[in-house]
Amino acid sequence: MQSSSIAAPESGVGGISANPDLKQATERLRFDRTELAGAVADLGVLVPIAVALIVKNGLSPTAVLLPAGLLYVAAGLLYRLPVPVQPLKAFGAIAIAQGFGSSEIAAGALLMGGIFIVLGGSGLLDRVAEIFPKPIIRGVQLSVGLLFCQLAWNLATAPPTAFTDHTRPQWWLLGGGVAVAVAALFLRRRNISLFLVALAFIGMVLAYHGPLALGPSAIHLPQLSIPAFTAAAIALVLPQLPLTFANSCLATADAARTYFGSAADRVRPGRLALTLGLANLVAGGIGGMPVCHGAGGMTAHRSFGARTGGAPIMLGIVLLGLAFGVGASLTGMLGGFPLPILAGLLAVAGLLHITLLRDLAEPSHWALAIAVGLIGFFSNLAIALAAALILWWGVRAVAVLAARH
Repeated sequence: MQSSSIAAPESGVGGISANPDLKQATERLRFDRTELAGAVADLGVLVPIAVALIVKNGLSPTAVLLPAGLLYVAAGLLYRLPVPVQPLKAFGAIAIAQGFGSSEIAAGALLMGGIFIVLGGSGLLDRVAEIFPKPIIRGVQLSVGLLFCQLAWNLATAPPTAFTDHTRPQWWLLGGGVAVAVAALFLRRRNISLFLVALAFIGMVLAYHGPLALGPSAIHLPQLSIPAFTAAAIALVLPQLPLTFANSCLATADAARTYFGSAADRVRPGRLALTLGLANLVAGGIGGMPVCHGAGGMTAHRSFGARTGGAPIMLGIVLLGLAFGVGASLTGMLGGFPLPILAGLLAVAGLLHITLLRDLAEPSHWALAIAVGLIGFFSNLAIALAAALILWWGVRAVAVLAARH
């Protein structure tokens, strides 16, 4: 007996009902302060990876922000909900750690784009999604929530050298991050994220001492080759595929249905694969930052006030404005973004994302979700998913055979 991961619940997290009134409300895009506060709540993932790819890997700032901005606008218009856009996290982390250049990163983005366009356009991903029960999806979401918390801790305790904050005392960064997290957690319904990000931008501007060059940074077409595609496939794409499949497609669709009920009918795994696939073809074509969707970002946007596609559209317009308006100066400017604010918002998003597990009723479902989450976080998500699926469907097959006898 299957427990579907994308069936609409009678009542979503936080008391949001899957009813026609909600669906009609989300159809109307809102562009207000509350939507904007929810829009900026997920910058804790985007900014650090974007800065590192610009500073360490030499990508063009305009090329880095352009795919994210375009996908945010497209997601808002297509899904009519706060569907998030994030960098490919495993892909980005490996590219940064190993110092890959723009050619390998572009090749990896093109491969990711092609793979997910095929998976989404063929309908294969939607069919595969049907075999993943809710406890396994909740396990993926637990793994992502823990990853967010780990990223927040690392920002506060081992700050990247690309940020001006990296020279500050550790107690200041950690204490500031905790203070931001506490304030954001308890005041998230009062547009606190918008206030914090506004402070961060003021701090970023004050910390920048270089000349302000208006206009976009130069975009150079990548130099693609067979060695670049080979290196990208092995080192970047293979580690990223399980996370993108499970988190960007399956878990994001599930989170949307949990939070917004029938209003999330458009947010299907296959369609998410198509939109992120197309965005990565753009990223690969201009040597930019590979992007995806993400269930953790959905939680961040919604928890801080976003309820419609107006939130991603507004953030996308901001990113496009930065890319084309001051892209030539972004390399120095983004490094001044205060790390305690990034870490605090990221930690709250991770903690709230973990609370998705609370709708699991049976102890065995809790055990399976926790096992998937911990194995995925500490070891390998692909192994966790494979083992969990074998266990889930194996137990059900044995039960069916026992019932027949």
